[in-house]
Amino acid sequence: MRKTTLLAATALLLGTAGRTLAQNTPAENNSNLDAPYVRNIRPDRPGQTITAHVLHPGQFQLETGLLRQSPKGSAASTLSAATLRIGFFNSMELRVTQAYRPGGGSSLPPSSGENPARARADSAGWAPLLVGTKLMLSPNPDTRTQVALLAETTVPGTGQVAGAGWAPAARLLVGQQLGQRYGLEANLGFGQRGLKVKDVEQGVFLGALSLNGPLGEHAGFFVEAYGQGRAALSTGGTLGLYWRPTPGLRLDVNGGRLLGGPATGSGTVGAGLAWRLGQ
Repeated sequence: MRKTTLLAATALLLGTAGRTLAQNTPAENNSNLDAPYVRNIRPDRPGQTITAHVLHPGQFQLETGLLRQSPKGSAASTLSAATLRIGFFNSMELRVTQAYRPGGGSSLPPSSGENPARARADSAGWAPLLVGTKLMLSPNPDTRTQVALLAETTVPGTGQVAGAGWAPAARLLVGQQLGQRYGLEANLGFGQRGLKVKDVEQGVFLGALSLNGPLGEHAGFFVEAYGQGRAALSTGGTLGLYWRPTPGLRLDVNGGRLLGGPATGSGTVGAGLAWRLGQ
């Protein structure tokens, strides 16, 4: 009888422990949850690279900035843009971007560092709204390796650019945490203007690779290299510094230069901020 009672008590304890472990959420079982790479804000600016990070449900993130473009042999111009990102269920975020370029000056050619679907930034005035979604493909959004898919398009009739139509684009996004505070981001994508077969044949490919890391407790750096084109490839790089007073707020300054392609030697200088709300 004593032996039977002991076995029953052991089985009860094991069953209780098993149920407790089973009730833990993926976040509670994730040992990487407190890593600065995961906890701190990771905006999709500056530069061409989009991070693989997807906002959690209920989070909002606003990213905005100014970019001064200096095409080689032409007058400089200024481009401003703001992106609102909203975290939804099922590891998905919705996003909308609005860009504006004042009249005067010259922009960089779309084939020289501007994704043709990202802002129609080669024309003066308000650009068409750019709407899209980012989907997390990794089973856990806070692991060391993250994979996501970005799909977006401009919406006709939402800006001041005459004749602007649909301009879909998609990117595969891969993020890799290095140590606790460094991050490597890679993009591979395709964009086009229009929905016809001939538009696909004129679309461009984009590849980008960036590294970001700390320079102290609240400061850090960002460096990227990218290439874009189809028959002819345009290449360039961006270097930036940022200051993060809190985990959800980051301010940055950046500069870039086109190293290959029809606009070789053109440069950019910019500044901006990103602000995240929600847990």
